[in-house]
Amino acid sequence: MDHLIYTAMSGANAAAQRQAVLANNLANASTQGFRAELSTFRAVPVQGDGATTRVFALQATAGYDNSPGAVQRTGRSLDVQAQGQAWLAVQGLDGTEAYSRSGALQISPAGTLVNSSGLAVLSDGGSPIDVPQGADISIGSDGTVTAKTGDQPLSTVGRLKLATPQPDDRLQRSEDGLFRTVSQQPIESDPTARLETGALEGSNVNAVETMVGMIGAARQFDAQMRLLTSTEASDKSAAQLLSVG
Repeated sequence: MDHLIYTAMSGANAAAQRQAVLANNLANASTQGFRAELSTFRAVPVQGDGATTRVFALQATAGYDNSPGAVQRTGRSLDVQAQGQAWLAVQGLDGTEAYSRSGALQISPAGTLVNSSGLAVLSDGGSPIDVPQGADISIGSDGTVTAKTGDQPLSTVGRLKLATPQPDDRLQRSEDGLFRTVSQQPIESDPTARLETGALEGSNVNAVETMVGMIGAARQFDAQMRLLTSTEASDKSAAQLLSVG
């Protein structure tokens, strides 16, 4: 069987993987603070005897699109948008510190400040923020969380941890969808980072561009499959000619 089958198969597999990445991006086109995942192809020469005239096509994840999504004004006091390159620190399900741009906050039944996924939002000290039961909560531009209960004066209950990643220890997407540093170490709180309250950051996925990419990936997959079919037909014809003799 011609080795072309293997190279064509690798191309089809890479196109299918790219399709999966694009489909996931499109599914999150309305997810608050979502960062589009980037994918790319790379060519790997086939190692072995003879001339290296064939290459395998492999799909690789190039990271994520770090451009901010569109701002959505809500006027809700617990909706916040991290400005610039700052991220909100949250506690992942595994107990480690992770980072998110989703700022739709709420108060859990236990009185803890959480995000829309139910994950505890961390303070600049690295611990969850507990708020008094029935209190009116407001969040300042520096992340300071204040509470007012009845006729009592305002009291500060904590300050949201805003973290700005550094180029030497960038963020990467984890399997749970949250972001963590490459070193897996927490980022120091950035005292200069700021929030905009009453607003949310939308997804940065371009739905039209993503759909066009999905069409291109589907056509590329079909082309690779046609190449496989053509190679199989040629292989059968060659086998028939050899059997005649």
